[in-house]
Amino acid sequence: MPDELTPSRFRTLHGPLRITERVLLSLIPVVGILYVMDVHLYAGKPFLREQYVGFVLALVLGAVFLTVPAGRKSPRTYVPWYDGGAALLGLSTGLYLTFFYPGLINTLGDITPERVVLGTLALLAVFEATRRLLGWFLLVIAGIFIFYARFSYLFPGMLYGRGLQWDQLINHLYIDSNALIGIPLFVISTMVLAFVVFGQVLFATGGGQALTDLAFAAFGRFRGGPAKMAVIASSLFGTMSGSAVANVVTTGVITIPMMKQTGYKPQLAGAIEAVASTGGLLMPPIMGASAFIMAEFLAIPYARVAIAAFIPAVLYYVALFVQVDLEAGKSGLRGVPREHLPSVRVIARRQWPFAIPPLLIIYVLFVMNLDPAKSGIYGAAAALGINLARRQGRLGLRKVAELLEETGRVLLEIGVVGAVAGVVIGLVTVTGLGFIFSLLVVKFAAGSALLLLAVGALAAMLLGMGLPAVAVYILLAILLAPALVELGLQPLAAHLFVIYFGNLAMITPPICMAAYAAATLAGSDPIKTGFEAMRLGTIAYVVPFVFAFSPVLLLQGAPAEIVLAVVTAVAGATLLGISLEGYLFRKLHWLKRVLIGMAAVALLVPSTGGPAFLWPSDIAGALVALPLLVAEWRHGRRGPAHALGAPRR
Repeated sequence: MPDELTPSRFRTLHGPLRITERVLLSLIPVVGILYVMDVHLYAGKPFLREQYVGFVLALVLGAVFLTVPAGRKSPRTYVPWYDGGAALLGLSTGLYLTFFYPGLINTLGDITPERVVLGTLALLAVFEATRRLLGWFLLVIAGIFIFYARFSYLFPGMLYGRGLQWDQLINHLYIDSNALIGIPLFVISTMVLAFVVFGQVLFATGGGQALTDLAFAAFGRFRGGPAKMAVIASSLFGTMSGSAVANVVTTGVITIPMMKQTGYKPQLAGAIEAVASTGGLLMPPIMGASAFIMAEFLAIPYARVAIAAFIPAVLYYVALFVQVDLEAGKSGLRGVPREHLPSVRVIARRQWPFAIPPLLIIYVLFVMNLDPAKSGIYGAAAALGINLARRQGRLGLRKVAELLEETGRVLLEIGVVGAVAGVVIGLVTVTGLGFIFSLLVVKFAAGSALLLLAVGALAAMLLGMGLPAVAVYILLAILLAPALVELGLQPLAAHLFVIYFGNLAMITPPICMAAYAAATLAGSDPIKTGFEAMRLGTIAYVVPFVFAFSPVLLLQGAPAEIVLAVVTAVAGATLLGISLEGYLFRKLHWLKRVLIGMAAVALLVPSTGGPAFLWPSDIAGALVALPLLVAEWRHGRRGPAHALGAPRR
């Protein structure tokens, strides 16, 4: 997989080519904003969804071949003739859909020479763009699906099929609304685009620095303060950035050196940042691209997805926060002296306007129930308005132009992911492979939902080692999630389960990109950093199994059930952090760690069987944990250790 931290990934162009590059990249967010805000409807110009997606595809392919070299030895300062030709062909294949799609609607099944030629060029362009930006892994997976669609008559048993001719296959993948220009690329070019714009605008106008300053002022004086600041700041940034690696390299340049300066080991500092950054993709109200696509797949409002994901995300950060604090206590780390910290009150008074854009998004999403894409654009507009109202740091026209260009550049990779994912979905639907695969895995699991979940978790993490989380989700949403639903899981729980483990690949060795990025900044061993991150994020490997079997943690159920499940789950997450860290007020004996861990599991596991069924598990967990905690607390009062989260005195 290409290194996301390598600055030479893009060409450095000059003259007319530089102007062309700027135009193509800037047009991606500009066109997206206009479409999301329905400007074409107000102008009385109806524009089909497929036409818009075709236009975005044209811009993405044109920009990729213009800006991304074909290999390490390819020119970096000019565009060779073959890339110039590829850029023109990429533009042409997308623009054909934009201009002619209304006339194609009634003849989608007709196979004509121009469709076959243009479709072939479009698929080749998408695959080459995928190779340049994402490496070979996703390309190989797509190739396997294409091979099956064409030669399914070679497969035995349930996998046997008639096979499609090349012209039929290309025609379907190119112009069908469930293939190349289907849901993934549409969601990415609307909802994801809107929130990428929002994140870019917010941080360009100073919102990112405001979040970091506030977290530092609020938590810097406590033991392990810089680490706690990293947890808070990275979670807030990550929920808006949509990329764990981007989050690490943005906030980590500040938080990781501060953690090291206060005594955290390099691999631990990197692991804390990696786990906190990855959790941002699971934290509402703005999650990663997978959540928006999930809402489309399930045909439910995005707000419902965000609400369901809230408690599991809280548990993730509770366990991480507890471990960060206890690690500081175990290592005798202190907070930053109060005199070296900015005032929370001063920062809040100076930077409070930056709270308006996120709050506006929450209001538009959850109160007005408007389209998520529109809420992202409203948030970006609010951030720009705040910037214009301030005397210092106003964005000029040149800065706005740079901002649009950078936003387009950020969207290139995920746009290509959406295109190739659409191709895979088109192949699965035209061959019926999704249905066949679901039958096979259900048969393999022999009716055991637990076994199927375990296989799905392993598959998600293995795929995530070579694919972006959104690609992992799309693949498993069409192959695995239907099988989980077939075995009785709720669709929302099944899809959220897939999202969790797709993202956890970012912190799961041997290939854990978020941990690798953090290790680079921390100067630590990548594998050691990955295993530390895996330990800190342990609860994220447990909670998806819990809500898969009992969606009460997704806020589905009777109010009394939900309250009891949430309270006991938070207690369980806290105990799990204590058990994993092996420290409370002093170092814990291994037997105490095991007992506290068992109590944590008992408290974490809710049930939909009603309060009468819930009480035994909760009481057992409490009866095991409380005596141990009280004994440790009494010892802590007699000993020199500081209380949980004690500030520097």
